Formats: sequence, C-alpha cells, structure tokens
Amino acid sequence: MSGDTRDPVVVPVRRRRLKDRLPVRLRHHWKPAGALCVGLAVAVYFFGDARVSPYVTSSSRVEADAITQNIEGTVDLYDASVSHSIQLTYEQTDFNKMMKEFKDEGTKDYLSADLTIDGVHLEDVGIRLKGNSTLMSLRGNGKGMPGGGRNMPGNAGDPQGNPPAADQGAGGGRDRGQNTGGGPGTPQQQSGQKTEDGATGGPPAATAGQGGTAGAPAGGQKGRDGAAIGGQGSAGGAAEGQGGTGGAAGGGQGNPGGGPGGMVQYDLSAKKPEELPWLIKIDEYIEGRAYQGEREISLRPGADEQLPLNEALSLSLTKSSGQPAEAYSFTSVQVNNRPAVTRLMVDNPDTEYAEAIGDGNGVLYKARAGGSFAYRGDDPSDYETSFRQLNKVGSQDLTPLMKLIKWADKASDKEFEEELHQYVDVESLATYVATQNLLLNFDDISGPGKNYMLYYDLDTKKFSVLGWDYNLTFSGDTAAGPDDKVSMGGGRGPGGAGQQNGGGPPGGPEGGMPEGAPEMPEGMPEGMPEGMPDGGKGGEDRGGSMGGNALKDRFLASDAFDAVYKAAYKKVYAKTFASGTASKALNTIADQAREAAGSSKELDAAVAKLRTTVTERSAALAKNKQVTG
Repeated sequence: MSGDTRDPVVVPVRRRRLKDRLPVRLRHHWKPAGALCVGLAVAVYFFGDARVSPYVTSSSRVEADAITQNIEGTVDLYDASVSHSIQLTYEQTDFNKMMKEFKDEGTKDYLSADLTIDGVHLEDVGIRLKGNSTLMSLRGNGKGMPGGGRNMPGNAGDPQGNPPAADQGAGGGRDRGQNTGGGPGTPQQQSGQKTEDGATGGPPAATAGQGGTAGAPAGGQKGRDGAAIGGQGSAGGAAEGQGGTGGAAGGGQGNPGGGPGGMVQYDLSAKKPEELPWLIKIDEYIEGRAYQGEREISLRPGADEQLPLNEALSLSLTKSSGQPAEAYSFTSVQVNNRPAVTRLMVDNPDTEYAEAIGDGNGVLYKARAGGSFAYRGDDPSDYETSFRQLNKVGSQDLTPLMKLIKWADKASDKEFEEELHQYVDVESLATYVATQNLLLNFDDISGPGKNYMLYYDLDTKKFSVLGWDYNLTFSGDTAAGPDDKVSMGGGRGPGGAGQQNGGGPPGGPEGGMPEGAPEMPEGMPEGMPEGMPDGGKGGEDRGGSMGGNALKDRFLASDAFDAVYKAAYKKVYAKTFASGTASKALNTIADQAREAAGSSKELDAAVAKLRTTVTERSAALAKNKQVTG
C-alpha cells in the first residue's frame, strides 16, 4: 500500500561451508587425497636433502654415441710410410677471444676451425688447447714444463725455468713404488708473490744445501702397508752434495741438456699457433662425424727439432709388449698462413679406442688430471671429476669402478693380498707396472699427471690398467731396476747419493728435485704440470691427488706379488729391450722424423741423446740378474 514506511525485511544469506566449495569428486574421495598429502609431507621432511643418483644395470654392448658419418680419407692417418699434412684455418678474432679467456680464466674452450687432413677438407671441427704444464708460458707464468723433447729446465733457482713436478714421497714397501708428495710452485708462488689469478704464493725457494720437498716418509701420512703414501714432505736440510729426507742432492752439475733421454722446456706463444699443443675434435660441432673412425686427434708438444721422440718410442715399445697403445705418426702442420712445422700426432683415447680393446666387451675409464683414486662414497657424481667414462655411456656406469676404489681403500693388507685377483687382472697389473719402470716413466698411475686408464672387462668382471701420455719417459736413472723407484730427479731409493746417470740432474735419496726446489704450498697454483691437483693437501689417503695410487703402491709393497711382478718384468724386458729391440725401434722412429721434418743438426743431436739413454738403459738391464737371471 502506498505510503508504507515500515523497514524492509532483511533475509540473512547463509555462507557456503568450506567443504561445499570443494569439487564434488574431491569431496567423495578426500581420504586417498589426504593420505597422499600426508605421505608427501613425510617424504619431504625425512628425505628432502637426499640426493637421487642414477644407476645403470643394463649389460648392453651397444654404443650409444655411434658414428653416423665416417669420412674415409685418402691414406691411413697413422701410416708412417707416407707423409701427412694438417692445415687448420679459423677466424683470428675467435682465436684471440679464446686466448684471452685462457689467460684470464684458465679455461680451454673449443674454437671452430676448418681442417684439411691429407688433402681431405672438413668444415667446423673443434680445436682447443691441450695440456697444463706445457701451456704455462701462454699465461705469463714463465716457460713451459718438460714435455718430452730434449732440454731439461734450468735448476730450481733459475728464475726463467720452473722445476718439474717433485718426485713424490715413498710409495712402496720395497722402494719400487711411485713416489707421492708435493711438487714445486711457479716462480711467483716460490717467492710468495701474488700470481695473476690472485692466489698468494708459498714460501721462497730453498737455498743451496737444502733438499727440495719430495714428500718423503717424514712428511707423508703412513698407510696400512707402512709406506708413506702422501702428504707434503718436509725440506731435506741436507748439506750441499747430499740428499736429505725427501730432498735433492745439491752438488754436482748435471748435463746442461737435462735428464737422460731428454725433456724439453717449451716456450710457446700465441704468435706461433702451429707450435701449440692442440686437441682436434672431429665431432665437436657435427654429431656422429669421424675421420677414419677417429673422433679426436692430439698434436703433441714439440715441433721440428724438438719432436717428442721419447713419446713415440714409448708408444712403439708398449705396443710391442702386447699392451694397448695409441697409434701415432709425424705430420706437417700449418695454421692459417703461418709456416708449416713438423709435429707428432697421436690418437687421443676416445670411444672408438675403448671399443677396440679386446673384443670390445668392456668399459674404459680415463683418469682425469686433477682427480684422485680416493673413495668418496657411493654417489657416482662424486667421481665425475676423477674419471671420465669413454664408452658404453648409457648402458654402463661407474659402479664397478666405485666398488674397486672402495675395496682398495678399506681392505687390510691380508685382504688386499687374498682378494686382489677378484677385482684386478693381477698379471695385467704386474705387466703395466713393469713397463712403466722399464720406460723410466715417473708420471704413470701414481704420478702427478694421473696418466692411466682402467679397463673393466664385462666378461671376467676384472680391471686392467692401461697407460697413455708418455711425454716424461726416459728421463730417470738408466740403472733403475725392478725394485727401484723411477723419478724425474734420477734418484734410486733410500741411501742414494744423487744418481746422475746419462747426464741427468742430481737427485736425492728419494729421487728428489734439484737443489733449491721449494716447499710445496698447501694450495696448488694454476698452470702446474698436467694432472696436478687444483689445490688442497696432497696424499688424500692412498689415492691422494698429489700422487700415489693404492693399486700400484700396495701391489709393490706386498711380498705376495713379488713373483708375478718379476715374471712380468722379465717378459716385458724380453720384448722391449733384449736383443736391441728398443734401439731398432729408435732407428725406425728417427728415420720417420727425418723424413717428415728434414735432416738438421738439432734433430740429429736429439736422436743421439735419446740413443745414449736407450743404450745405457739396455746395458744396465742386461747386467741386472733380477731381469736376466
């Protein structure tokens, strides 16, 4: 009715309950959903910081990274009876950028280049700098470290020459093991100056009369076998002419040319890219491509009269002993419009190299330069900085390797002797260790460079040790026998008086560094010899990154394996040095080098020097009753 002034009636609106707002389907099945949420919360609470690691259990022999484009070429890449040529072309701006990044940050990134090899043209291959010690001069750290040619660096007191990596402590119960311990720093670190990367150097070099740091038992951490396995050695403090504990003898002048067999100090320059050590990767930018089945080719340090003849000889002798060895040949190398030089090219171990071993039913693990043989737990990702799996990636993984390292780390001496054959082909290990001694190779499985590979046979379930990178061979004491350490300094076990056979540098009782070698600072500088660790203390248990390896060290320390080791030594000796085998191989290599590089007085002198070492080595071995008796 009109004029009604009563207040309107307000009807309260009932708000929807929370459960009414949920979808009908969820309301009907809320119990399973709630249980799932609770389960997730519990899982996150208890396992939220756990790491999930992939494990591969398949035993497939199929190689995941297959070659899909194989370029045949015109002549066999490693046929030594024909001449070879390599030409690399790239944009100079790209090279300059790469070099700047290497000098500033130490990175070795790939550079795109065109490759013409023996007349066959390949576009867009990857090339990068290869090595650490040989590249020191490129970063302004002085001249490069020994690389396998002729001339030894100056003594440790020479401001222009960095001493080689120290012979590393005591490594075996019978003084046959590879030494472990510290090594020298660069001149900047020796003087305590600040290096270009901002790292502060260590203490100054030792004065004359002091023994250099060599990781002697006094400074090493004792393992179960009673041998000093690692840790930094203390300075010897020996009088001039004597070797102290882990020190080097200070008296006597070695041959200016350096150690027997010879090593060379490379003075590399970005202005001479044809002399730089390169790794050529055929498939870096074109997946699945290879040249004659090769994905990687290594151009080793040394050019023309500085060709690494010792490495070529070591590869030849290793192959003649029946062990796997990379193929090699000499080649001319030209970069852009620079003059051509002669280089040694070597088959860099890759997937195809691994598949060619035995019947191909195995996995090859290559030790990384800065890694170690230390047990780090059961997570495969913790070993990726120590080992690289070269083949069967996707069908196999690092599990067998992790089991080996764990066992070697935790086994007692008795367990090691009784169970080694379950994990390792013992005869193969003995053959490998004997070969490194015969070749005077201090930088092997227990050396600072970690120059070894482990091959896991999927049929026998056992490991074998393989060698590679022989640029420091024929540089120790030519009289070293089966029970002697092999060291760059030339010493042969406790009590030695600085052996100088073959014109080598003086060495202390532990085969230490030349006079004046400094104590190794706890943190390692960048640019140390290839394979030296990034930093931290040496002797990381038995497999420490400063050197040493539980397999070799404990094998040599045990009398239980003496017979198999001596038998293998005699067998390898018969195939490599007896009846002039090594001398004949050197003649062949010298002819190949002259054919590739042309005759020169410098090359002839290098051949003569290595021949002297081989002759002395052969004569000393022939007189050793342990070898011939």
